[in-house]
Amino acid sequence: RRLTKEGAAMRALVVYESMYGNTHRIAEAIARGLRSAYAVQVVSVAGARFEDVGRYHLIVAGGPTHAHGMSRSDTREAAISAPRVKADQLQVEPDAGGLSLRVWLDTLGLRSGHAAAFDTRLQGYALVTGRASKGIAAMLHQHGFELVAEPISFLVDRHDHLLPGEEERAERWGAILGEKRPKPVVVP
Repeated sequence: RRLTKEGAAMRALVVYESMYGNTHRIAEAIARGLRSAYAVQVVSVAGARFEDVGRYHLIVAGGPTHAHGMSRSDTREAAISAPRVKADQLQVEPDAGGLSLRVWLDTLGLRSGHAAAFDTRLQGYALVTGRASKGIAAMLHQHGFELVAEPISFLVDRHDHLLPGEEERAERWGAILGEKRPKPVVVP
């Protein structure tokens, strides 16, 4: 684990919004990759409102792509009441109906620090599916964060299941994020 020159562990916060568990799984995978460089806390966006963002050296935020971008209250309601949910083919995450990533980001005010953005989206051309990660990255930047990576998407199939290998790709991306940070002094 990397340490600051004061001897404290480098900390990363991974915040996710998830409807059916895919973005949650990707957030956990990213955290596994980050753990070689950071002490990592993973929280749903509902739990993030209780976090002091200023305590973290890196914020990684992600959510599902709805209607070509970040979720809105109407798209979240539609996802929760989708026919496949009612038929028990999909399980809704416990916090799915609560605070959205968009609203949480709006509460941050002006900050400084490093950040990265990710999303989950339907497999296909981004021009057709949209990418929530671009909006997430833009909001992080507007709030003063320096982005350490281009926004990234992790893919689901038309049945809202992660494609094979996406969790592993997310873990590798997390490890890459850990390497992108300036190397602090390590205290033996």
